[in-house]
Order: sequence, then structure tokens, then C-alpha cells
Amino acid sequence: MHVPDGFINAPVSVAAGVVAAAAVAVSLRGARRELDERTAPLAGLVAAFIFAVQMLNFPVAAGTSGHLLGGALAAILVGPYTGVLCVSVVLLMQGILFADGGLTALGVNVTVMGVVTVVVAYAIFRGLLRILPSTRRSVTVAAFTGALLSVPAAAAAFTAVYAVGGTTDVPIGKVITAMVGVHVLIGIGEAAITAATVGAVIAVRPDLVHGARGMTTRLKLRVDGALVDAPTAAAAPAPAGAGSTRKVWVTGLVTALVLAGFVSFYASADPDGLEKVAADKGIDEKVEEHAAASSPLADYGVKDVDDARLSGGLAGVIGVGVTVVAGTGIFWAVRRRRTEDLTATSTAPATSASAG
Repeated sequence: MHVPDGFINAPVSVAAGVVAAAAVAVSLRGARRELDERTAPLAGLVAAFIFAVQMLNFPVAAGTSGHLLGGALAAILVGPYTGVLCVSVVLLMQGILFADGGLTALGVNVTVMGVVTVVVAYAIFRGLLRILPSTRRSVTVAAFTGALLSVPAAAAAFTAVYAVGGTTDVPIGKVITAMVGVHVLIGIGEAAITAATVGAVIAVRPDLVHGARGMTTRLKLRVDGALVDAPTAAAAPAPAGAGSTRKVWVTGLVTALVLAGFVSFYASADPDGLEKVAADKGIDEKVEEHAAASSPLADYGVKDVDDARLSGGLAGVIGVGVTVVAGTGIFWAVRRRRTEDLTATSTAPATSASAG
């Protein structure tokens, strides 16, 4: 659903950029409460994983494909504020290096694909957890539902932006019907990927799933032949290896590299939902050439590498590498700022007492 340059006029693109910048600023502050020594590197990995999976377009209808948006997955794994930052990092890398998603439309893309998907998915996810049993299966079900509904919500958000600032005269009723219709189907794929990924992580390291924190399984004791809950003091043991994220990080990075470097070659070549609707409804009449069209990695290929499989694979591996480095650097900086804030807060009373 990457919006290219030329779909939305300049004033609305600027306004969307302001909204996106404000959302990123708020998320930078909020992420300080979500990130710690374990989740900071995981957040960078989540951004790289989203980048990789977005290269895997899957068919959803005749001549139409879809791909992961990633807002739901990021929010559930590392928190909603950090989730907005993860998707924003991915969109920035895609726009600058791969000419995917317009640079003047970056604010639109961050708002629609990052903010809307995260807010909708996480609100639904948390709401369902309040009424579902406190089990790991409930986390997966809630993740599936939140991801499913976040995609048509993003499609509706794009339509609203287009209704205000679209550069072509197309009946909005036809646009929203087509956009929401095809993105409901794409949402099913998004939900399946999100639920599978969250389920895989929660099966081995539930402590690393932000949305599952506090959901511990009570120990059972057999008393007179019957199973009863153990006393609260007898807490469930921590997951094996809970003190380190290295194994999860390495496994996730290798998976992302394989997906982007090899599996992406077999992705659907059909246009995605927005591209298909734009072509069918005439939204793309004033589309502009991407400012980074001359990038050596434009269109997810390496310039001057003639073999399509090798070119695409190298571009995918480079993209994962750049994204994980950029993301991890940003999230470590945010975590360091949190540590500085906590240190300043803890030393302030002592300083005041000494002065007194």
C-alpha cells in the first residue's frame, strides 16, 4: 500500500507529514517506557523482519497481490510506540534506497501504514485480551483479529486522505469500495503472518512479547487427587534462557535474510491492492517518477547485476542489513535516553537532601 508521489497534492502531503512527524515524536518519548536491554535489539530485528516479509507479495485475487503492512506485528511484539517507529524506519529505508513509496508521500505512508495500523490493531488486541481467557492462545487469536482489521482500516484511511487531497477526479464511493474490498482479503494474509510470528515467539520466549506481559501460567499442585492453583508466592519459573535474547535475535535475523534473499524471488509479481485499484480507477493518472529512481537498489534489484535472482536476493539482503543496523541504532539511542532519565530521577532526591 505504498503511496507514490503524485497521488496526493502538496498541501495534504505536507499536512500528513506534520501528522507523521508528531506521531514519531510522541512515539520516541513513549518508546522510552517500552524499551530495555532485551527489547531494544529485538525492535531493530522486528523492523528488519517487516522489511523482509514486505518483499513477499502473496496473491489475493485475479491479478492482485498483497503484502504485510507490519503495524500489528510490531505493536504486539515490542509495544505500540516502538511499533510506530519500526514501521517508520522500514518506510524510510524503502523510500530512500529502493524507490518504494514516494518521498513527498512519506508522511502519508507513515500515517496510513504506521500510525493507523498500530493504533487500530493494538486497540483491538488489548480489548480482546480483556474478555478472552488469560492464555497464550488468546494472545494469538487477538493478534490475528487486530491484524486482520488493521489493513482495511488503513485502506479506509488512505481513501479519506485521497478524498481531501487526491490529484484526480475519481468518485470516492468507488475508491473506498474497491480499496476496502481488496484489503479485507490482504488482511487475511496479514493476520495469518502476524499470528504465526507472535505464536512462534510466545511459544519459546513469552517474556519478549510486549502484548503478553503479565500473562503467566499459574503452577498447579495436586492435593488429595485434585489439581489446584499453587499459592501466589510459588510463581511459575522464568522461561529457559530468559536472561538473553541472542538466540531469538540470531534466529530472527537469519530468517529475515533467507526470506528477503531467497524466498522473495518467488513472490507474486502482480500489482498490490493500491496499485491495482489505482490503475483500475484512474488514481494513478498523475503519478510522478520517484526521486530515488536512479538509486542502485531501485525496484529491489542491484544495478548492473543482470541475473534477476541474484540481483533481487542481494538487494533483499542489503535491505535487511541496513534496516537492522539503522533500527537497532535508533532503539539503542532511545533506550540510552531512558536510562539517563531514570538516573537523573533517582539522583535528584539525593541531591536535594544533601542541599537541605
